[in-house]
Amino acid sequence: MNQMYSVPASFVETPRARCEFYRRVCSLPTVVDPETGRITMRAGMVGAVMMPADLARRVKTALDIRGVTPLPIIGHPRAGMWTFLVRSDIRPSGDPAEVAQLWAARVVVIREGDIALPSPVPDALVVRTWVSPAISAFRPSGAVVIECARSCLPGRHPR
Repeated sequence: MNQMYSVPASFVETPRARCEFYRRVCSLPTVVDPETGRITMRAGMVGAVMMPADLARRVKTALDIRGVTPLPIIGHPRAGMWTFLVRSDIRPSGDPAEVAQLWAARVVVIREGDIALPSPVPDALVVRTWVSPAISAFRPSGAVVIECARSCLPGRHPR
């Protein structure tokens, strides 16, 4: 199931209105680039975990089964990646095998820098879209998303 969702129509007229929705309803520290309409936020209290879409689908299903919802997930259709917006509670792993496993699976933890969010500006390239839209201030634990991803990798069994 690869449904893409959109933000409620009353908030999609302009990048500024969408940014206001992200700020007010979702508590995301977003800003709009006035020239491009691109919406970004600085990672900090909110982080992200990016992974290939096939792995991300399994992670989403596992989190849904656990009742961890709503999950704000950004899709990158051209890149075949999904980004989970998460709480920044992921501690750096001291286990080289765990780091290598995540690296090989192309799982990336974003702790700093800019995170781009879907914008209502027409995007012929469909660079990013909501797989599961941000609709509230809830974000899952980043540590839980990482553990779920690890449990979905070959040779691992869910705990």
